[in-house]
Amino acid sequence: MSRTIIDVHVLQTVPPSNLNRDDTGTPKTAVYGGVRRARVSSQAWKRATRKAFRDLLDPEELGFRTKRVVELVAERITRVDASLNGDVAIALAAETLRAVTGSKKIEVPRRKAESAKKKGEPEPPPESSYLMFLSARQIDGLARLAVEGADDIKAYLQVKEHKDRARGIADTRHSVDIALFGRMVADSADFNVDAAAQVAHAISVHQVEIESDYFTAVDDQNEKNEESGAGMIGTVDFNSATLYRYAALDVDRLRDNLGVGRRPDQPLDEPVRRAVRAFLEGFVASMPTGKINTFGNHTLPEAVIVTLRSARPISFVAAFEEPVLAPQGSGGHLRGACAQLLAHVSDIEKAYEVTGNPRWVLRAGAATEPLAALGIAVTLSGLLDGVSDAVAERLAAHEPKGQDGPA
Repeated sequence: MSRTIIDVHVLQTVPPSNLNRDDTGTPKTAVYGGVRRARVSSQAWKRATRKAFRDLLDPEELGFRTKRVVELVAERITRVDASLNGDVAIALAAETLRAVTGSKKIEVPRRKAESAKKKGEPEPPPESSYLMFLSARQIDGLARLAVEGADDIKAYLQVKEHKDRARGIADTRHSVDIALFGRMVADSADFNVDAAAQVAHAISVHQVEIESDYFTAVDDQNEKNEESGAGMIGTVDFNSATLYRYAALDVDRLRDNLGVGRRPDQPLDEPVRRAVRAFLEGFVASMPTGKINTFGNHTLPEAVIVTLRSARPISFVAAFEEPVLAPQGSGGHLRGACAQLLAHVSDIEKAYEVTGNPRWVLRAGAATEPLAALGIAVTLSGLLDGVSDAVAERLAAHEPKGQDGPA
């Protein structure tokens, strides 16, 4: 059966920065091809992509990943029925979430409870013991159901019909970010959502070394030099790199995950099209914000290659298993990275008789010129239009006759 897979390959040069640090504050690294590489974890770039969605999608298409989900549901309960507020709304929300997720650990955190008691403040709301990921529409649906059973929510949710409906609300109408990046519910595997997108750890195409910046800060009130020396001293670690970034998007799984999140007034392919566009733009143009105020490393990729495949995703990271070496008399790695990438793509696709069709190439600068041979030259808007149109065509072609798509 033919599938629809989107491969996204990115080359991006980042100046001195600390995008993603470990527990010691040092930029993350990895050994690949026998040498130390700069690394940015997949979690860091997925987080940056999700944050970019706030400017690319409507709030109702997004979700919330938080331990404080009780407060979110309680807020919606009060919106539905203003008479259900404060502790009443909190209690309704907590009981509803316990029943739906099977979680026994939705309770007031002991540390927060003790702190509030010492200060003479009201007891804080209950929290989940782990991050819960629910869409805005799921939260609204659970709030309306809680209002219906407000007289005795425990008894109401013990009725099989009502409990099944509650569980159905929590497991349908997934937000775009849940559909893309998945969801794990520790207490109920039934609510797990397999991610449609896979994001690799970004690594540098060349060997890197960690450097340290020794800094001082001056005390503005020490104008008469009453005290010698700096008001503060410290160090911050950093590196600079040309990164290879990769992500794969299973469009068929994305469509299944979005499910009945479609609105009846939309074309059949519209939710998937919007999700694909948001993912592409968010992943390509986003940047993790680690130490961003210190380094101001606001770059955009020099090259983006997007391939539509019918069988399985293919990463081209092996193009850089042999690290790129800067030419004699030149310190740059981008030109060499483009040459190695072009050669690797040609070799792999010829050996395995697989082709990227169609394939789009967004590039900037003379150093990326070798990549022009790989596909259709596009700008960012052309890339988004071309990929989303191609996805819509493939979905329409594979739509079973007599069906309206996944329920």
